[in-house]
Amino acid sequence: MKSVEVNFDGLVGPTHNYAGLSFGNVASGKHAGQVARPRAAARQGLAKMKALADRGIAQAVLPPHERPHTAVLRQLGFTGTDAQLLSAAWRQAPELVTACYSASAMWAANAATVSPWPDTTDGRTHFTPANLSSMFHRSLEPAFTGCLLKALFADEDAYVHHDPLPAGIYFCDEGAANHTRFCPDHDAPGVELFVFGAYAFGADRARPERFPSRQSFEASQAIARLHSLPQARTVFAQQHPTAVDAGVFHNDVIAVGHRNLFFCHENAFLDQQAVLDAIADKMAPAPMHFIEVPAAAVPLQSAVGTYLFNSQLINVSAAPEGEDLIIIAPGECEQDATVKHYLDALVAANNPVNAVHYFDLRQSMRNGGGPACLRLRVVMHSKQIERMRPRVFIDDTVYAELTAWVDKHYRDSLSAEDLRDPDLLIESRAALDELTQILHLGSVYDFQRH
Repeated sequence: MKSVEVNFDGLVGPTHNYAGLSFGNVASGKHAGQVARPRAAARQGLAKMKALADRGIAQAVLPPHERPHTAVLRQLGFTGTDAQLLSAAWRQAPELVTACYSASAMWAANAATVSPWPDTTDGRTHFTPANLSSMFHRSLEPAFTGCLLKALFADEDAYVHHDPLPAGIYFCDEGAANHTRFCPDHDAPGVELFVFGAYAFGADRARPERFPSRQSFEASQAIARLHSLPQARTVFAQQHPTAVDAGVFHNDVIAVGHRNLFFCHENAFLDQQAVLDAIADKMAPAPMHFIEVPAAAVPLQSAVGTYLFNSQLINVSAAPEGEDLIIIAPGECEQDATVKHYLDALVAANNPVNAVHYFDLRQSMRNGGGPACLRLRVVMHSKQIERMRPRVFIDDTVYAELTAWVDKHYRDSLSAEDLRDPDLLIESRAALDELTQILHLGSVYDFQRH
């Protein structure tokens, strides 16, 4: 059975706003307090999904999490009806309300780490939801993420679902944003790269000074063990502290891989040549191709500002003549003269990128998430895709229904002050209730079961 890599994109939720909650994420801090456009954000994400589906890419959608997360406010001592506890929390601790309204689960690259069956010793695909313990607003996500993944990937003979790692500084885990799989083709055993920011137990080791590391070496090691990955086909690499301090809070801001291609900045890793050599050695005899972008061509600041490396690398099966491997890049790359010049030269060289397509994801980008942040990659064979019970794969009909759903339920604009409005909770729940019917998900949200 031929396997493909399915992109599961996070659908932007109706409470998308700019609260500046993510320290170390330069874009998040820069746009804190600005007015967000939830309807535009969701439409931009859907447009990318539809464009990839139209090019023959297996494209699916992950639904938003329920927000606001009122259960955690009750856990923190606020009482009364949902409207009453939101009002009391806003008066006493508005920062908790903004965290509980965060739509950050849209960045599905942080949902989990996935190791497909060709790589694992037990021949099953393993999922570990990220604990996201370095940020309060994101630490609210793992429980629902785990439930959602179990609902989507329900075949126990094919899938193994692990619990998130223990919370705390020693085992900070941010999911697939710090994980890359290389392979000659999706059915072949791959080499899995785990990238970490620092050693939790290594005070004398190199570490960033300005911004915190969000992925520990110990967490990456634990996931490799849980996923039954052979050491001979596993690589661990440390982010360059200079990159982290420049705003590379996740590895997918500075590097992206696809099959046997690795596209990265020259300042992505400590001991970078050793990292690349290890990947090549463990991929052998299959060849590896590296595109290592020099700082002289694209300065680190430009890479972070445009999210060049948060692009997606896509092999197009139904491609126009002369086009096969393409880059799906944020529109900011086209607007930056330095980055645009580099990409034009890369395509002209045809080594091996054939084209770059730019997408307007401005609403996501302003909170620090580009094309690659929005998707979780899962290798699936045709039978697994056919057995997927929820209606989550994007086609003309699903796209049209989701677009109409967004237009019906999402606000045009959302400011920090709007989070005080109890109607926003009611609107959000009504939207999610209808979404589960469109996607045939059943009652996955807490409010649907109470």
